[in-house]
Amino acid sequence: MNGAKVPEGLVIGGAGGAIAGISVWLVNLVAKKATECRHKKRVYDWLSSNTSDEDGKRYRSTRAIASYNNLTEDRVRFICSTHKSIYLSTGEREDRWGVYGIGRDK
Repeated sequence: MNGAKVPEGLVIGGAGGAIAGISVWLVNLVAKKATECRHKKRVYDWLSSNTSDEDGKRYRSTRAIASYNNLTEDRVRFICSTHKSIYLSTGEREDRWGVYGIGRDK
């Protein structure tokens, strides 16, 4: 009688463990994407308001962006390189970022 319940219990335990593992992975993925989205919005908003053609500051450095947004320079490079409206300057000075529509058309 107990012999038939052991395989059934193993199947239930295995399925429960798999569901728990997938749930943890999914929650982690959603949290990571939400953080990335918040960082992208923060950097884009700051870059949009702190770059302009009028004062000659069409590009801002990675260090300046990181400092004002309380992010690491590596994180800023990742965010700027993956954001669809932020681009890397191709001028003399390296590691500077700009926003489409300010100094450059789409």
